[in-house]
Amino acid sequence: MDLTRSLRRVDRIATGIDRVEHAYLTRFLAEDTPCFGLLRTALGYVILDRSGLVGFQARLEGRTSWGRVDALSWLARSRPRTVQQAESDVRRLSLARTRRGKLTQLLAKHLPEGFDYYNVGHSNLTERVLSAVKAASGNIHVLIHDVIPLDYPQFQREGSVVRFEGKLRRVSATADRIIYNSRDTQDRSKPYLQAMGRVPDGIVAHLGTIVPRPDSAELPQGLPLDRPYFVSVGTIEPRKNHAFLLDLWEEFGPDAPPIFFCGSRGWNNDAVFARLDALPQGHPVRELPGLSDPALAALVQGSAGTLFPSVAEGFGLPPLEALQLGSRVLCNDLVVIREFLGDNAVYASVSDRYLWLNKINEWTRKPSGAGKETSFVGPNWDEHFKTVLRLR
Repeated sequence: MDLTRSLRRVDRIATGIDRVEHAYLTRFLAEDTPCFGLLRTALGYVILDRSGLVGFQARLEGRTSWGRVDALSWLARSRPRTVQQAESDVRRLSLARTRRGKLTQLLAKHLPEGFDYYNVGHSNLTERVLSAVKAASGNIHVLIHDVIPLDYPQFQREGSVVRFEGKLRRVSATADRIIYNSRDTQDRSKPYLQAMGRVPDGIVAHLGTIVPRPDSAELPQGLPLDRPYFVSVGTIEPRKNHAFLLDLWEEFGPDAPPIFFCGSRGWNNDAVFARLDALPQGHPVRELPGLSDPALAALVQGSAGTLFPSVAEGFGLPPLEALQLGSRVLCNDLVVIREFLGDNAVYASVSDRYLWLNKINEWTRKPSGAGKETSFVGPNWDEHFKTVLRLR
């Protein structure tokens, strides 16, 4: 499997896609089938065998510290120091490595004929890698999380739409199979793939969730948790629609309940950042980036409700995890959310702000949903891998 994304993001809090890549690594290490990792460093490609993957996973999970920066990583001084350490370690853990132009030979020499190449993180979907896998007799399996960059280009970073389209074109041309995280993602992807000339075989496999054990002791001190409050989980970027929540809280006025924006600041959102920066101390809207998973789970579990006004999603882990923690969920009426939450959430179009205001007021007056027992069971990783690995 390709672990380039995990290597590049060792110094960041894991997002949804990162967790998917980690889940695949855990599952492949649990299988009896020989498994290998491919990672692109600043100075070429590295292959890890099972032993190397175990060492890499131990470092990703913090059970082993990253080591010293080697001489080669000093040549890539523009990279964060933790990434330099990680690239140094994967070279020390490697079965083999090579310069960029020799990847086909590296794969053919060290991997069995007819191997399966899994890319679930959207990194390293380059012409060089995909053509090298094919030339070395490999089969390509790619997980598509969404096509939001093409559906909503106005929400993207400069240049990201062109890069994403290039990746999808290469997947269209070379993939043996596409794994879709939802039926909605499959339906949205197919027209683009058809226009690109080829729709590879595909399956739908909902992502699994591993809900962390809540631990309120890890929450920052001084939060107003003694009265009904709300949470919104996700990177503060335009698609997540924090501007809509800020508008609602302006309408609530001075009696508004607390709401916590749990996510880091993203991109293309200067107007929202300016509004957040202008909020006075003690305002009910508060940013809480960088929470640990147990702290975030505790905050969600104790809330009067989790609010999810996102404009578009490929899957949407936060509302799914919130339901499993016993929180009520109010979200924008998206097809993909209904696909796996069914009737367990409350849906309201963001075009109907009065419905949002009324529901939030109702939940503020009756915060009985906080931490309630729930019979809701979301999709799990065993089901995902039964679908993905049964058909390979």
